[in-house]
Amino acid sequence: MNVTEAIEGRRSVKAFDASHAMPEADIEKLMSLAVLSPTAFNIQHWRFVLVQDSELRQQVRAASWNQAQVTDASLLVVLTADLNAWEKEPRRYWRNAEQPVQDYLVNAIDGYYRDKAQVQRDEGMRSCGMAATTLMLAAQELGYDSCPMDGFDFDAVAKLLNLPADHTPVMFVAIGKGIQPARPRGGQLSLDEVVIRNRFK
Repeated sequence: MNVTEAIEGRRSVKAFDASHAMPEADIEKLMSLAVLSPTAFNIQHWRFVLVQDSELRQQVRAASWNQAQVTDASLLVVLTADLNAWEKEPRRYWRNAEQPVQDYLVNAIDGYYRDKAQVQRDEGMRSCGMAATTLMLAAQELGYDSCPMDGFDFDAVAKLLNLPADHTPVMFVAIGKGIQPARPRGGQLSLDEVVIRNRFK
C-alpha cells in the first residue's frame, strides 16, 4: 500500500471486532513508526498510553460517553503531551549532534519555551496531532481500521491514567479490525474554499 492509498482508505471506523487480539509485533511496529513523527526541536512531547487492562478500558469508556470503540478496538492509544518535555534534559534530544549544534539548540529550546505556557501547550497539541496521523496511516497499511477521538472527559481520563501534573490528554486513537464499513464521507469542501494562495483577500 502506498501513502496515497493509505490516506484515501483511512476512515473513522466506529465498530470493531472486540474478539480480535492485536499481535505484540503489530503494536511494536505501530509505536515504532509513531515515534518517527516530527516534533519541534525534536523534543518528542508525546507520551503514548496503551490502555490494555480490560477493567481500565471499561472505566475509560464510561468517561467517553460510553462509546463502544473504546473497549472494542484491539488497541486504544491515549496520546498525551508532556508539556514540560522542553526542560527535561533537553540535550538528550540532540545527543547524536556535534557539540556546537547541541549547545545552540539547547539554548534555543530554553528561549523558545521558558515562561510561555501557551507555546508549550500548542507544541504538545501539534506534536500529538502529527503522531496520531502517523498511527492511523500506519494502521491502515497493516490492515487495521482506526478512529481518532476527542469525545471524552479529559479530566476524568487524566485521573484514570494517573497522568503527571505536567501532562495533558490530547486525543485517543482506537485501532482494530472494523466490522462495519465507514459511512460515506460527509462532504469534503472544495479546494477553492480551503486552499488560499499567498493571502486571504
